Amino acid sequence: MAIAKPVKRFWKDVAVADRGILLDGKPVRTPGRLPLVLPTDALAEAVADEWRAVEKEIKPQEMPLTGLSNAAIERIAPDADAYAAGLAVYGETDVLCYRADAPPPLVGRQAAMWDPLLEWARTRYDIAFTVTTGIIHRPQPPETIARLAHAIAARDAFELAALSPIVTIGGSLVVALMIAEDAIDPDAAFDACHLDELWQAELWGEEWMAADTRAAHRADFLAGAKLLELLRAA
Repeated sequence: MAIAKPVKRFWKDVAVADRGILLDGKPVRTPGRLPLVLPTDALAEAVADEWRAVEKEIKPQEMPLTGLSNAAIERIAPDADAYAAGLAVYGETDVLCYRADAPPPLVGRQAAMWDPLLEWARTRYDIAFTVTTGIIHRPQPPETIARLAHAIAARDAFELAALSPIVTIGGSLVVALMIAEDAIDPDAAFDACHLDELWQAELWGEEWMAADTRAAHRADFLAGAKLLELLRAA
């Protein structure tokens, strides 16, 4: 399989026109050649800033808002309902519902951090949760799954693109919806979803590779949260 050659910076000027990005006056398109047109002025300016920040060559990992916007336009918009259904599945195995039975300090930390998040969802959507210990799957009430799925399905393609890394990295549909509704700080949300991992690191330390992996996951998670923030800025 051929490795794609890096694309070197070939433009001098970056501008925004009608929420599209112009490089030396020419419109940027998605990899599939669709117009890269953003839904809010704030997002358009943020994406333009990513293009302005390119130095020698394009590095996709340094342009997360551009990547998520491309995904919204190319992959999600053609069948947003199916994409939303794929995210809604995480409601069945939300990390907040699977607790440790020992040691007591970890049990207490999970309760202190996770119970308020579930309570937010109970109040917001008038639902109940099945909370268990261990990793064996326990089904959630059908009404809970239905209402969480409805909340996800109500989101547009760009919101779904933003929610995707939050849900898949965090493993919590509840936390993702809280971020979407500006009900939790994104950094605190990431830490809540990775409570067990952070606990182990505190207790035993960790290898640099694990720390680097978590840092990369945090960056992707926060990029999704940033996209949601920019969409709310309409």
